[in-house]
Amino acid sequence: MKLLGLFRHAKSDWADPRARDFDRPLNKRGRTGAAIMGRHIRDHGVAWDHVISSPAVRCTETVEIAAEAAGRPLAVNWDRRIYLASSATLADLLREQDEGFSATLMVGHNPGLEDLIFDLVPDDGSSPLRDVVEVKFPTAAYAVLELDIDRWADLADNCARLVHLTRPRDLDPTLGPQLT
Repeated sequence: MKLLGLFRHAKSDWADPRARDFDRPLNKRGRTGAAIMGRHIRDHGVAWDHVISSPAVRCTETVEIAAEAAGRPLAVNWDRRIYLASSATLADLLREQDEGFSATLMVGHNPGLEDLIFDLVPDDGSSPLRDVVEVKFPTAAYAVLELDIDRWADLADNCARLVHLTRPRDLDPTLGPQLT
């Protein structure tokens, strides 16, 4: 069995309409959400032996803030292929992972991460957490999937169980949707 963690970048700043999408930083709410989720990921207890992330600014800031809040520095493999990748590209990247890693945390973007959950977790009614993801996999959401594989190279559709899902608003209601 392998473990896959999916951590979507925190809320980004849209204040500068001239900024390239890749260069958008986190906004204040995003920095707060990244810190809260970093502590949650630490407390959840999975020892991630490998972290791969998009190098987009909003992802690098999410990882840095989450790691600092958790009090655990992370050695991250920054992989440009994760930036705005499709589920198929993310799955291909996971199939390339070193077999020595049993627990990989991927930090990236939607819709790729959300679609990866839909591809890996069967839509057979057995996962109420999958139903939550169908509504939305919001910024800074964290999911853990147990993969029924022994080798990353064997990653295939419907090989996973979604065993954990936490959104920032689950830990701090002020980080939920802004109703105006």
